[in-house]
Parts: sequence; structure tokens; C-alpha cells
Amino acid sequence: MSKSDYYEVLGVERNASDADIKKAYRRLAMKYHPDRAGDDAQAETRFKEAKEAYEILSDQQKRAAYDQFGHAGVDQSMGGGGGGFEGGNFSDIFGDVFGDIFGGGRGGGQRASRGADLRYGLQISLEDAVNGTEVKIRVPTWVACDTCNGSGAKKGSSPKTCGTCHGQGQVRMQQGFFSVQQTCPACQGRGTVIDDPCGDCRGQGRVQEQKTLSVKVPAGVDNGDRIRLSGEGEAGEYGAPPGDLYVEVQVKEHLIFEREGAHLYCEMPISFTRAALGGEMEVPTLGGKVKLKIPAGTQTGKMFRVRGKGVKPVRGGAQGDLICRVIVETPVNLTSRQKELLNELDESMSDSGSKHSPQSHSWLDGVKKFFSEMGSS
Repeated sequence: MSKSDYYEVLGVERNASDADIKKAYRRLAMKYHPDRAGDDAQAETRFKEAKEAYEILSDQQKRAAYDQFGHAGVDQSMGGGGGGFEGGNFSDIFGDVFGDIFGGGRGGGQRASRGADLRYGLQISLEDAVNGTEVKIRVPTWVACDTCNGSGAKKGSSPKTCGTCHGQGQVRMQQGFFSVQQTCPACQGRGTVIDDPCGDCRGQGRVQEQKTLSVKVPAGVDNGDRIRLSGEGEAGEYGAPPGDLYVEVQVKEHLIFEREGAHLYCEMPISFTRAALGGEMEVPTLGGKVKLKIPAGTQTGKMFRVRGKGVKPVRGGAQGDLICRVIVETPVNLTSRQKELLNELDESMSDSGSKHSPQSHSWLDGVKKFFSEMGSS
């Protein structure tokens, strides 16, 4: 079964920006999330499709591969180059295969590669995401060896220029008319050799340890935002520069509020007496309590907006609002007396027709008309 186009799944154009893609995914995720959709199998399928599409299109390398090769470029199960596109490119792939034969585009000399980038998932509360915070994290990683300062050579000594390739990292072999260039077998392409390796790192120039870092989380970050810590990734081999650390923000589910962009949403249960008579209620916000006026006759689903009590986006823009949705709560566990009072109230209002329950009477009128038209046809 062929897969749907990822851009069509998210409902965006092929030239959509990263922000547009993220916004489209958040909208679909809110709509089809299993916690909201319940047992709707179709909603679950749509949610998985949207998640898969976002994972591909939010990654620049995967998106480029998808734009050029379609699903074959990112799906390993299709026998394409799926695995090769993540963390690599064509020059790396072909360079490994043909570089030694044709003189390789990598050139000679020191080949110690830059350290790998790391990713760390940081869980924070909604309050910390909105207001900003500073946290300390511990990251297992490779760091430069203090004993040899990352050189890999024993203290007091240093790596020496390779005598086989004279520091070029490659050797050339001549056979008749053919000249073949290969990675130097003596230094493995680094251009230097270590006669007396460091005892602590065993000549690698780096050691594994737990590193404690302080991460400043700016106010307004959202779920999925990344904070880059330059140079805090894995140390490179033999003194090569380190990679970067990407801290991915994961906002915990809140007890009261739900965030969508710059706005916060909450459900506000009120008694049917308060809904009927009106009054004032105290509403919680992330900055404290505010009073909200409830008009008489308020119905379930009514939205109240508290301006300026949402989120100030991390990338700029106006502060959002808090939007409260009223839920009129039906009383339970009534005593006999309470039931009598409710019956008396119901009887006192039944003679007034649609005056007290306009929606109910409007609906009943519609039902009567519907059956009348069915009978006449």
C-alpha cells in the first residue's frame, strides 16, 4: 500500500517553513491525539501519519532526501538509501568506496574527525517553559583526556609525523602505468603516529565520563524546541574539535492548562446554580488568581478570554491569552429533599414554555418538524 505524501498529510505546501510545518503538526496532533479521539481507529491512523510526516519534514537532511527521492529516500524498508541519509551524504559514501583508488577528495594530512553531536531530552514543567529557568544536567560523553591534553601521547611526549606517508595520511603505489593512492596503513590516515600512548586514554586522546552542564531555558519555549550548547558534544579523537549538544525541551502535561501556541486553555466546571444566576469566580493563571464575571444563563461550552495571561513566545510576538471553557456540572448524590426542590423548580418552569429553556424548545420544535416532514413524504 503506497504512503500518502507527507506534505499532504500535514496540509502544507512543499516550500513551507519549519514553523509552518510545526504549526500544522501541532494542530493535527491536538485533533487526533488518542487521549482526545478515544477508540476512533481512523483518528489513531491520522495521528500516526502526522507524527511520521513531522519526524521526516522537521529534519533538514531527511526532508532534503524525501524531496529528491520521495519515500524511498527515507524509508529503509523500501530498499533505498534510508539509513545512509541520516548523518551522512553522497560525498562521504562514494569517498569511502572510491577515494583510495582515485586519490579521494578528502585530501591528506590529519583525518581525526570532529566529535559527534549529542541529544538530551529535558523534561520541564509548563511553568518553567513559560517563565524560563536554569537547570543542571548530567550527560555521559567523551571528553578530552586531561593527562595528555587530547593528543593521545604519554605526558612529556607528543605524536610524531608518520614516517611512512610523511604526514600526508596517504601513500601512492605505482604499478606500471597505474598509480593507486591509499590510506596510509601505518597511521590510518591521521598523518601522525604515537610511539608511547597515554596510559589513561590508551592513545585515543579522550575518555568517557559524566559531565555536569548548566542549561539556561529561555522563557516561552515550547514542546520540541531545541537549545544548542556549542562544543558540549563528544570530544573528537586525537584532539579534534568536539561536537555540539542539543537539548530538546519536553514539556510535562499540566494538571489544569493546555498550551496551543501562545494561548493557554483550561476547562472551568461551575454549578448549574452559578450558571443560571451568574456571579464571580476566581480563575487560576500562571501569574496568580484573577476574577471572572459569569453572566446569568451561561451554558456549557461558553468561552471566556482572559487577555494577556497566556505565553510570551520565545521567538517574539504578542503575549497570548488564557481561554476558559465553561462546563456546567450536573449535581450528583442528591438527598430526597434536594430532589423535591428540583422537581418543584422544574414544575414551576414548565408552564413558561421556551422562556427558561430556549435551546431545548428549539430542538424539540426541530424534531417535531422533522417527523412531520417524514410523515408527509
